[in-house]
Amino acid sequence: MKLLICIVPHGKSERITIAARKAGAPGGTVLMGRGTARNQILEMLGLSDTRKELVYTLLDDDLYPVVRAAVLQEAAKEKRGFGIVFTIDVEKFLKNSSINIQKEGADMAEATHTLISIIVNAGFADDAMAAARKAGAGGGTIINARGTGREEDEKFFGITIVPEKEMLLILAEKSKADAILEAVRALPCLQAKGTGITYCIDVNDFAPLGTAGK
Repeated sequence: MKLLICIVPHGKSERITIAARKAGAPGGTVLMGRGTARNQILEMLGLSDTRKELVYTLLDDDLYPVVRAAVLQEAAKEKRGFGIVFTIDVEKFLKNSSINIQKEGADMAEATHTLISIIVNAGFADDAMAAARKAGAGGGTIINARGTGREEDEKFFGITIVPEKEMLLILAEKSKADAILEAVRALPCLQAKGTGITYCIDVNDFAPLGTAGK
C-alpha cells in the first residue's frame, strides 16, 4: 500500500481529490494547516505562509502510479509553486476488521526524503520551525490538533496533558534530518518534561506540483 500526500493551497484540495477519484482512487482525507516558509524559493514550491490543505489518499501498489500521474497532470494546469506531493509506504492496513500486511522483503523504493513530525503543546510549533530552519529545513506545515490523554497516559508516556496541540510536518532531505532533529531537541522551550515528541518516516517520489514554465 502507498499513502499519497499532497500539500496544496487552501480551497484547492477538491481539484486533487476529483483527479484521484477519476483515476480510480477510492477516496481520501483532507486536513487543514498553514505553511511556514519565508523566502521566495520556498514560495515558488508552494510552502509560503498561507493556509494549506493536506490530501491523504491510500492506494494499492498497482493503482498508485496511475493516480499519482493523474494528480501531477491536474496540478500542471496551475502555476509553479502550487504545492508538493510525496509518498509513504504503508506496512499494515486495517479495513473491515481485516489487517493487510506488507510482505516482508517486498520491493521498496529507496527513500530520498524524510517526513519529520513534531507534536508540541500549542504555541511551540513556530519555535520548533525556526530552529529547524537554522539547521537546514526549508519549510513546514503546521496542523492544529488536540491531545486525547488521560492521567494514567501522562504517567506512562511522560507527556503533560494539554488539550491544544500543534503538529509540525517538515519534509527534508535525509542527509539533513539528524541536524534538524538535534536543533529542535535543543530548544529551551522543549526541555521541560512532556512538552513534545517527534518521529520520522521515510518518504519517496517527492515532487513539486505545478508547471515550472508558468
